[in-house]
Amino acid sequence: MIPFALFLKLVCFGECTGITFIDSAKIAVCKNKRIKRKRVFKDAASISKSTPGWFYGFKLPLAANDKGGLLYFCITPANADDRQWSVIQLLCKKLFGKLYGGKAYLSASLCKLLFEEGWRLITGVENNMKNRLMTMIDKILLRKCSVI
Repeated sequence: MIPFALFLKLVCFGECTGITFIDSAKIAVCKNKRIKRKRVFKDAASISKSTPGWFYGFKLPLAANDKGGLLYFCITPANADDRQWSVIQLLCKKLFGKLYGGKAYLSASLCKLLFEEGWRLITGVENNMKNRLMTMIDKILLRKCSVI
């Protein structure tokens, strides 16, 4: 369970079509050189590392449909794991079909839990992993995940 989380449910702009993209974005509260003097959101925000580097703030995990419509989102501390079951369950509560996510969502246990709930998680594969069979439409939609 996340120690602190502001779970906010967004009124749906779009409808679930059976194809859903999940991803998270960073929300930086201040610049990196001011992290040591952090006063804003002192008890709520945290320090974490993303692809571009370190930041202080929050993460914004979200779910969007294949047309780019935002379905659900929540705000979590920056050090919360993207694959955390409580966050995924909140994002996918009323969704159905296939979930497309980046390599950050690679987890055998998460795939199993989602499959038991009726969802199918499709992610890319790492270089050192065995290649698995994937339909052409899944490969194309996985590329579209980064656009959304």
